[in-house]
Amino acid sequence: MKKHVLALAAVVLATGVAHAQSSDTLAKIKSSGSITQGVRESSGALAYTLGNGVYTGFHYDVCTNVIRDVQKKLGLSQLETKYQPVTSGNRIPLVKNGTVDIECGSTTNDENRQKEVAFATTLYVEEVRIAVKADSPIKSVADLNDKTVVTTTGTTSVQLLRQNKRAQNINFREVSGKDHSDSFLLLESGRADAFVMDGQILAGNIAKAKSPKDFKIVGEPLSVEPIAIMIRKDDAEFKKAVDDSIARQIKDGTVAKLYDKWFVQPIPPTNTALNMPASAATKAAWANPNDKPKEAYKVD
Repeated sequence: MKKHVLALAAVVLATGVAHAQSSDTLAKIKSSGSITQGVRESSGALAYTLGNGVYTGFHYDVCTNVIRDVQKKLGLSQLETKYQPVTSGNRIPLVKNGTVDIECGSTTNDENRQKEVAFATTLYVEEVRIAVKADSPIKSVADLNDKTVVTTTGTTSVQLLRQNKRAQNINFREVSGKDHSDSFLLLESGRADAFVMDGQILAGNIAKAKSPKDFKIVGEPLSVEPIAIMIRKDDAEFKKAVDDSIARQIKDGTVAKLYDKWFVQPIPPTNTALNMPASAATKAAWANPNDKPKEAYKVD
């Protein structure tokens, strides 16, 4: 009996230690000498892969700088960055269970997600739009009646479309791609008439297409959403470290330079420019750093 009690106590102790470590990311990083970064494979210019385990993009670069600042804060001579590809469907669970320490993709900060995870200071404010083929007659939400609309599993784009007042009395068929590149392939192959998603993700996938001129982005914004780096909830010290790094990058001009690099200048692999200057909402986020959810933003 005593052995069973001791064994149970050991399990409880181990569980407690694991929980404490997962909620103290800085301690976890310092003790392991590594940090696990959640990366996306096709999240437009915010985060994507060039293949062979090479990741890049605006949020990827911002996170690289954050990780360097965390390394300095912890006084580590070396800090290994491990990359964990995530999808729209598994990104939140992987952050919550400690597999991923910092997710640097295209995640919308909203009130529901704030119940499960935390978000760093917003650096990009997105508009959800519609991508179609260049010769498509679709110009707005009203033109989607009896059409096939694709979005990506784990995202909220179709819900936003259905909730839009301009979509009343409109019936469309819904299909889902497993990730953004899969969703774009459904549009590219003609299996979908429209792809509803964050504008920069649409622009990024169009830029990587075999023939970018064959596609266009149309329609009124369906939603205005703050996109932010995601971390575990209830870890104030790590959030402060991340937010302090972001504040430094805003102040010294790093963020503005990275934005120009990824959203205005030609980007790999096709060296096509998105030509998306920072919006007024994005510039306002830089001027007044905050982690407000999308519910604090209004759409006309």
